[in-house]
Amino acid sequence: MGDTLGAAAKTTRSRRSDARRSIDAILNAARIVLGERLDASMEEIATGAGVTRQTVYAHFPSRDALIAALIEVAAAEYLALLDDAGLDTAPPADALARFLDAGWRFIGRYPLILNPTLTGIPRPKTNDPHDVVPPRLERLIRRGQGAGDFDRSPPAAWLAAAVIGLQHAAAAEIADGRLTADEAAALCLESTLRLCGSGSGGSGSGAAGAGGR
Repeated sequence: MGDTLGAAAKTTRSRRSDARRSIDAILNAARIVLGERLDASMEEIATGAGVTRQTVYAHFPSRDALIAALIEVAAAEYLALLDDAGLDTAPPADALARFLDAGWRFIGRYPLILNPTLTGIPRPKTNDPHDVVPPRLERLIRRGQGAGDFDRSPPAAWLAAAVIGLQHAAAAEIADGRLTADEAAALCLESTLRLCGSGSGGSGSGAAGAGGR
């Protein structure tokens, strides 16, 4: 009896592991394929993942469900990028450059985020950037203001909203083909430091990952 139960448990774990690998492969393929062409079919995504279309539908019953799951993964990755950026410890101007760089790395991995036709998708249930990002940026800016590195006159919340708006505007320039990723990142960093009243160019890292995948 014990051997039978042990074998059954092992089989269950193996199936779960296989399912997890399939899900990860599907999500990664969706990130790439939909990033290149948002109207790509589920069959194209399946081909990119190396699985059958039936396997895709077994895990994601609809295209919207797949994109919603992808958005959840993307949000978690963005939070991890911010966690790794040292926003609370690096010199304020460098931390601001790292904040922007995290955004460029995120956009580089998930270009579908910039697609204006991506509508009707629910916001992430956890790690929603709309909720997570502004407070972290405000904290960084307040630290810079307290250290005398940033202009203390404007409210930190206003500066945070303006910095996020600048990066969105720069990303739109990339999406429309008016600027390259590196050009937009460099201009965004320069404008952000001027906006915050910093005379420092930071480490220049804000342009480092703009076009990466």
